[in-house]
Amino acid sequence: MAQDTVMSNAPYERLRAVIQEKKTLQNPLIEILRQAQEIFGYLPMEVQEFISKEMDLPVSKIYGVVTFYNFFSMKPRGKYNINVCLGTACYVKGAARIVTILEEELGVKMGETTPDKLFTLSAVRCVGACSLAPVLVIGEDTFGRLESKNQVADIIKKYKQLN
Repeated sequence: MAQDTVMSNAPYERLRAVIQEKKTLQNPLIEILRQAQEIFGYLPMEVQEFISKEMDLPVSKIYGVVTFYNFFSMKPRGKYNINVCLGTACYVKGAARIVTILEEELGVKMGETTPDKLFTLSAVRCVGACSLAPVLVIGEDTFGRLESKNQVADIIKKYKQLN
């Protein structure tokens, strides 16, 4: 009963409408998951189970897609996702040091979200900006040639001021 109540609220109704609109497309799952993540902010198991029932797909298939693609998250993310490149060029040029600085500056470990839900710290394998190594990306903004704690602190400060 409680589950039926939860699944009848507005976000689930929005998701149901998305599924109805998109399910006739060829391979609609990724688009439906993308919009579900937009609605809920992340894709917890309850949302995956809902999509499973609505689309008559095994939840294991949905879970497999969610866990395969880096874009999807099963945990709430911060407003700003900080992606630190750990590709070879960035790693050689000091990306590990940048990760340590970010962890200290934000008070979280890699993969975690700050308590104020402003930042999530993530690692990526390559952002294609090797000449700028080490690099971090926040949204559409790329920051390269990072060397100091002050540079990282200034970047974090900039995003905090936007709120």
